[in-house]
Amino acid sequence: MVTPGARRQAVLHLRADHAVSERRACLVLGADRASVRYCRRRGDDTVVRARLRALAAERRRFGYRRLPLLLGREGVRMNHKKLRRLYAEEGLQVRRRVGRKRAAGPRVPLCLPEGPNQRWSLDFVSDTLTDGRRLRILVVVDDFSRECLCLVADTSLPGKRVARELDAIIARRGAPGLVVSDNGPELTSIAILTWSQERQVGWHYIEPGKPQQNAFVESFNGRLRDEFLNETLFLTLARARVELALWQKDYNEVRPHSALGGQPPASFSVPPCSPPSRTLRAAQGRGGLRPSLTAAAHDGLDDEGRDGKTALDRTEKHRHDERGGNPGLYF
Repeated sequence: MVTPGARRQAVLHLRADHAVSERRACLVLGADRASVRYCRRRGDDTVVRARLRALAAERRRFGYRRLPLLLGREGVRMNHKKLRRLYAEEGLQVRRRVGRKRAAGPRVPLCLPEGPNQRWSLDFVSDTLTDGRRLRILVVVDDFSRECLCLVADTSLPGKRVARELDAIIARRGAPGLVVSDNGPELTSIAILTWSQERQVGWHYIEPGKPQQNAFVESFNGRLRDEFLNETLFLTLARARVELALWQKDYNEVRPHSALGGQPPASFSVPPCSPPSRTLRAAQGRGGLRPSLTAAAHDGLDDEGRDGKTALDRTEKHRHDERGGNPGLYF
């Protein structure tokens, strides 16, 4: 009990429970009566805080020494210690740049989404085929409903391909308010920055070396790795796409999620804004080494699990099927 606030609470406790005077309680506890009677007179700093955030967003590399100069030009006079406190409470500290040049996100901390389709998290997962070839998997998760929006497997996923896959999701669900990702070269490319500006979708990059800032998709990656990738062998890339589609459907519609009270993520999904593409389904093809999820597929589709054109197939880059090409994804 060394802080003034703790002493103040102790004096109030003695006066309420033991019916002693304020003078007697302060004498017993060794508290100063002026400190006990002190009333906070700090004013409302909402306007200053808002302006400080706006200036920090406009001048991204300005710290607490230069921002007061800009505030002073607008007629705001404030003690430098108080400004430093407000600056720290708003989380506006300028991060030191290290390493290569990267695209930067806003300096304001992220808030939790309050509804579906407000914020998506994006990341990549790596795995190998049985012949040793590596493949990458693009993962997109809705941070509110925990729904897996896509699992795209390929040997290479550049920025343009990521933009096309995001367009395919938007065709089914509508555009998100914000996308969160790390600082990978595919996600900081000119193609992604151009896509974000053209679609008017905010893009937030987490700080390098802090994957906990993208916790929703990192948690999903752990489940994907533990429950599926470590339990399955992929003979071909086509078979990997089929198995991923089946596991994604099982995850969204069947698997209970602990953060949702044991309900599957699909029960929290947002209704589509336009007629959705047909559900990706798969037949029981050759080469699958994990029969637990493939037993329900019996509709006689091709090995890549396509039963109709999706929104991705209707884009300009994916019309080879109608010109006699092989079925599947083109890039």
